[in-house]
Amino acid sequence: MTEQVIYFFQLVISGVAVGSLYSLAALGFVLIYKATDIMNFAHGEAMMLGAFVCYALIVAGIPFYGAMLITVVMAMAFGLVTERLVLRPMIGEPQFAVVMITIGLSIFLRSLAGIIFGHDNKIFPSPFAQESLTLWGLVLSPTHLWAMIVSAFMVLVFFLFFKYSRVGLAMRGVANDQDTAMLMGISVKKVFALTWGIAFGVAAVAGVFLSNVMVLNIAICLVAIKAFPAVILGGLESIPGAIIGGLVIGVLETLVGGYLDKSLPGVKDLTAFVVLFLVLMIRPYGLFGKPEIERV
Repeated sequence: MTEQVIYFFQLVISGVAVGSLYSLAALGFVLIYKATDIMNFAHGEAMMLGAFVCYALIVAGIPFYGAMLITVVMAMAFGLVTERLVLRPMIGEPQFAVVMITIGLSIFLRSLAGIIFGHDNKIFPSPFAQESLTLWGLVLSPTHLWAMIVSAFMVLVFFLFFKYSRVGLAMRGVANDQDTAMLMGISVKKVFALTWGIAFGVAAVAGVFLSNVMVLNIAICLVAIKAFPAVILGGLESIPGAIIGGLVIGVLETLVGGYLDKSLPGVKDLTAFVVLFLVLMIRPYGLFGKPEIERV
């Protein structure tokens, strides 16, 4: 292969690796919106807290995989508590009020993390090998490889969970029609709580992998902003769409950065939002979303 071809595929592979992290972040957004019709603007802070908790556990001497498991369990418990104490009292309130609550929660959690963990940059003690993998002239870090593997695994797990488990079917039923689900004996409140718990657990996993490829500080929560275009591109209620949207955003962002960032500095950071703008103009319900038709 020529150098230009190798360079192109190198950018694509790097974009898929970055997009896998965006996909994990987008997955949490979609899970909550699909079941509750709430866009959680505190999702980035859930990722940040997961990363900080895992970091603190590893520094305390707990092996990475044990720390990761404890972090996910704690994140799920935090999601359950958040839904019970913050979101459940808002049932029946205007959608705008609920959105403002999640924005307020994001500001509170970011400030709390700064107080507890500080504002200094931290290097996450990565459990992965530092030597890059080379295949046919293409270079990939073990951290990015594991991010892709974990993303693919979680997609498979959620596919099986929603298709075959009773809890997953109940969550799908609540997402489709809450009133009918209640008539069928499904506890909508329990489904809401479980959804928030699962979404925060996924956010913790995304935060840990993000902290392995970035400097760990409170600004890591801002990466969730990149997940919004992925969610819109894939469709607000589509789990496969969130994964594909994250991958597409990651690849486009990397390609634009690789080819245009030298001549147009900063254009890479605009890519996701240019895509968001175009999608909202052409297909506002996303690639896999269902258009809603209101008749009067």
